[in-house]
Amino acid sequence: MGQWPICDPHVNEPLAGQIKHKVVARRQRTPVPKGYWTIWSTVALDLVGFGIIVPILGRYAERFGASGFTVGLLFASFSLAQLIVAPLLGHLSDRIGRKPVIIISLLGTAVGSFITGGAGVLWVLFAGRIVDGASGGSLAVAQAAVADIAPEEQRPGLLGMLGAAFGIGFVLGPAIGGLAALGGPHVPFYLAGVLATINAIAAMIRLPETRPPDHRRARHGRRTPDSPILRHLAIVGFITIFAFTAFEATFSLFGDRRFGLTEASSAAVFLGVGLVLVVVQGGLYGRLVERYGVHRLLTAGLSMLVVGLALMSVSLVWPVLILALLLLSVGQGCTSPSMTSLVTQHAPADRRGESLGYQQSAYAVARVLGPPAAGAMFDRIGIWSPYVAGSVLCGVAMVLVVTWGLDRRIPVVAPSGCETVVLND
Repeated sequence: MGQWPICDPHVNEPLAGQIKHKVVARRQRTPVPKGYWTIWSTVALDLVGFGIIVPILGRYAERFGASGFTVGLLFASFSLAQLIVAPLLGHLSDRIGRKPVIIISLLGTAVGSFITGGAGVLWVLFAGRIVDGASGGSLAVAQAAVADIAPEEQRPGLLGMLGAAFGIGFVLGPAIGGLAALGGPHVPFYLAGVLATINAIAAMIRLPETRPPDHRRARHGRRTPDSPILRHLAIVGFITIFAFTAFEATFSLFGDRRFGLTEASSAAVFLGVGLVLVVVQGGLYGRLVERYGVHRLLTAGLSMLVVGLALMSVSLVWPVLILALLLLSVGQGCTSPSMTSLVTQHAPADRRGESLGYQQSAYAVARVLGPPAAGAMFDRIGIWSPYVAGSVLCGVAMVLVVTWGLDRRIPVVAPSGCETVVLND
């Protein structure tokens, strides 16, 4: 976020525009911070392993006699473990550094994957998913590492590109997992474990430590964020993810009922969504931030989610469905990195990892509660109902963003008494 101290009350708009232009031009020449691509590749490889497991886990669990409800509990156990442990890992990274916590998380993912692959009974399968979920705070720690090394004006774009790694994971992971499954049902999980182990070893060698010893926290204990803004962002994030999981959890059923989609064609739709997310977060988001700012993109992203989910509920022909999917993908691609950027912006430097972990916990709660709620509405109210409910929830999130002032820039008073006006996000 570019800032310029303005002490002259007579400064005019043309001058402010010139300053803004210079800030943008300078930002375009700023190189990516050293170590960023190592962090990015670590996250991308981790999410490829995640993408290998998720699409086949339900069918794999059926081999152990799991019902549909039990499969739902299996997915929920992962998110519950992440809910509890993510803030603890973020807090630990504030105290001992980002690198060791990321390595611990990757090794935990490897152990969880190996347990899942070697499971012979259902409770062992649950144990594997819980271990893997407890290790799932690595993304929040990696985001904190990027915030450590990125200049404030570069941070939104770099965090957006880090979010694109999630889309890449869901593009490459299922394809790799499908090929690995040809060797047997256990093979994809062992492959994911090997991938996480290699990633951990590579991180030991190549990953930079972004948090110097003198910046680490000496204070013990964990608390919820002190800042009301951080609590508000967690609430908005919870509502948004809860609404988006309505789409994720029920679309394969919706696609079958409305458009006759098979498992393969539903997978192709999710592949398309992943590709759009990669394009938006990997390149487009940074340019949009330079032009419109993080706060406006948050509001715009929520607006697109509102319209996209509403269109989904009434879609009966392919053009309407494609437009709804495009709005959902672009909206989520703008909303998620915007909230992450705002968390890093408002979190104290010595609690950045903990604050991001707290935000990830809010997302985890939404992923635990959202799918069962969407499924129940789908069965008992109508196939359109999860999307209408999701649209209404995103509308509520928009109202909260405006009410709480998350859609506007907050001026900061400099020590000299001059007002520091935020010229560009």
